[in-house]
Amino acid sequence: MRTTPLALAILAIGAGTTSAFSLSMNSALIVQNKGGGHGELGFQLAKNLSTNEKITSITILQDSACNDAKEPFASYSSDIPNVKIVKADLSDESMTADTMQTLLGGSSYDYVWDNASKGAVGGGKAVVDCAKQWNSKLLTYVSSAGIYKPDGVFPMSETTPVKDSGQVQYEQYAKENGLPFVSFRPQYIYGEKSNKWDYIDYFFDRLVRNEPLPIPSDGSQKVSLTNSADVASLLASVLNDEAAAVEQTYFNCGTDQLVTYDEVALMCAEVAGVEANIQHFDPSLGKASFPFRLTDFYVAPDMAKSKLGWEGSKHSLKEDLPWYFESYQARGGMTKEFDFSKDKEVLAPTSV
Repeated sequence: MRTTPLALAILAIGAGTTSAFSLSMNSALIVQNKGGGHGELGFQLAKNLSTNEKITSITILQDSACNDAKEPFASYSSDIPNVKIVKADLSDESMTADTMQTLLGGSSYDYVWDNASKGAVGGGKAVVDCAKQWNSKLLTYVSSAGIYKPDGVFPMSETTPVKDSGQVQYEQYAKENGLPFVSFRPQYIYGEKSNKWDYIDYFFDRLVRNEPLPIPSDGSQKVSLTNSADVASLLASVLNDEAAAVEQTYFNCGTDQLVTYDEVALMCAEVAGVEANIQHFDPSLGKASFPFRLTDFYVAPDMAKSKLGWEGSKHSLKEDLPWYFESYQARGGMTKEFDFSKDKEVLAPTSV
């Protein structure tokens, strides 16, 4: 009789769960940050891995600075009950591999996904050092496409020049240690249990109040807005071909359904049942509160498709916007007070 992953998983929800437990083979560790743009990824990745036959147990090492009353953390016990949760102060720069090993009860992990570290210091260095001690089969890092220095070619490829950032230093440290290492570079993320809503809220905030909707230049710039479940499936796709993943190392992470800034505005207006008063502004006047780059700045997941057999996005922004707008209303978006003075600063001189 075949043993299912869920039958071998661990149930231990709650802060301070650190009792030792010898995990079975094919164990997964997800190191999860306290929230923000990547805040939902650990949750979605755990859900994805729970259905993967290659993974038999899952632990989330959760930054204790998270707000347990907010999503997705509030849904850990109900939606991923068979995942073990261990809390730790991941911002503690004095953390070492020994400290982390103690927090995890002496367990070792075959697969590690790091969605928390911003550099090769403290907790970030500890994750890499632990993965080396454990002889992990893969260390997968969630970096950011924000490290790119665009050279005018879009979509940006994995060979686009990068800034000297903490994420790049983490990547270098992992490679210097000879680990089987993979790094994903996601962009703008949204999701049903997100704790960062700024990107799309920008459009609804103005549309529902019949305010001008400032968009830079002519609005034809493309953006990669990706559902967190699709990001999670990309992160899990390393299991499809581990050797190919390590050989390529770097993967852009985003939807294959790109949209323009104007298209986002028009789709949001349709869902809200209002007319979009789009006003294009000269980007030389500033950024105001616009949530994206002023120019093109987007990636495509072609490498993950070709090397890892990723099947593409299962969600589209257009299909997701109805539930998103319901969430916007439930979060009090219709009644909040806003100061649009920054908008007026870029719209007052002229429009393009």
